[in-house]
Amino acid sequence: MTAKQLREVHQAKPFRPFKLQIADGNEIEVRHPGLMMMTPGGRTVVVAISDDAVKIIDLMLVASIEVGNGRAKKGRKR
Repeated sequence: MTAKQLREVHQAKPFRPFKLQIADGNEIEVRHPGLMMMTPGGRTVVVAISDDAVKIIDLMLVASIEVGNGRAKKGRKR
């Protein structure tokens, strides 16, 4: 994963939520562009995961990005 690839997904218009697939198998969801920032050098990514918690990620550990379709999930019909 390169910083350029991540910036393109993060800055896409319109924004589409995406998940960062980490090499250890974890996933980190970015639901809004304001919830993620990248350092100027592009090596470190910070993602807000709740009101008072963040994940700090070394970009070298991001294996892939899964981009959503941009539509809200609908509840199951019963």
